[in-house]
Amino acid sequence: MSILMFVYLIGGFILLVIGAEVLVRGAARLAARFGISPLIIGLTVVAFGTSAPEMAVSTQSAFLGQGDIAIGNVIGSNIFNVLIVLGLSALIIPLIVSRQLVRFDVPIMIAAGFLAWFLAMDGSYSRFDGFILFACIISYTGYLIYSSLKTWSAETTAADEEFSAEVNPHRFASLINAAYILAGLALLVVGSNLLVSGAVSLAQALGLSELVIGLTIIAVGTSLPELATSLMAAWKGERDMAVGNIIGSNLFNLLAVLGLAGLVSPEKIPVASNAILFDFPVMMAVMVACLPIFFSGYRINRWEGALFLGYYVAYTSYLIMKSNGEPFASTFAHAMIGYVVPLTAITLLVIATRAWRTQRGLSVDT
Repeated sequence: MSILMFVYLIGGFILLVIGAEVLVRGAARLAARFGISPLIIGLTVVAFGTSAPEMAVSTQSAFLGQGDIAIGNVIGSNIFNVLIVLGLSALIIPLIVSRQLVRFDVPIMIAAGFLAWFLAMDGSYSRFDGFILFACIISYTGYLIYSSLKTWSAETTAADEEFSAEVNPHRFASLINAAYILAGLALLVVGSNLLVSGAVSLAQALGLSELVIGLTIIAVGTSLPELATSLMAAWKGERDMAVGNIIGSNLFNLLAVLGLAGLVSPEKIPVASNAILFDFPVMMAVMVACLPIFFSGYRINRWEGALFLGYYVAYTSYLIMKSNGEPFASTFAHAMIGYVVPLTAITLLVIATRAWRTQRGLSVDT
């Protein structure tokens, strides 16, 4: 194996860690200075920035006529974001989930997934489909910014002023914080590109098929900025930003990345039947599962994070077995779909129902 491959892997990881630290610090300070909540910053600036690799890969792939990579990158990244990024973040520290996420942003994410799936049903994404998706992300982002600024009161308490002064007393604080964000995003993009290059070389050296590389390595590699940013945000106590980053990134992938890919593609982007019949349903199941987990106490506990991780291991194991022609693959899929997934769904539904009844009882008492 080449030494350069390991240099790429190690160098990319270091740049991701540094970039995530710089990005979270700048975004948190900018949010505090302008009165915008860390959740909104996570849903917009941080989420859209960390999705830059997905945008670059899918747009270039669509322009070059490589539709499978463009579509697979988005679907695989969204699955990775929920199962791995949120799972690992919750293992570090249980994540508090904002009520706004549960009541508004997660349902919007699920609706965006169904819209992208519906538009793909005819076997392709046209330029008009891309326009619809891209118009949706512009509308969503505009609404978030408008609602955040509308609820921001002009009157600040002395404590708020003191905190803002401690955050950054410099008169050019906004420009400095914006520079932090841009520098962090640049480091994340460069680091993810290095890491993807090293990972693909490693996968090829180990003899993995190109299908597995496309479904896992590329999707995982372009999601590394989300992973680094959410883990760093969770570690630093910015738990709203950690969760908001993932929801915003998934929305950006579905609406902006697929939308722009459809707009720039010289021809319709073909969508494989396997993606319509298998990959899209898996992605939707993963995103829909967020609702009962988030709703059960408005938090993601460590055991739920472990559950996410377990499902990703099962998903990637199935992909590898199927691509290698393992006869056990179909048995494994039937066991997961027929037993494990329904039992998990029932468990989550019971937990969410109990949490809802408890919260309803508390609201009645008060």
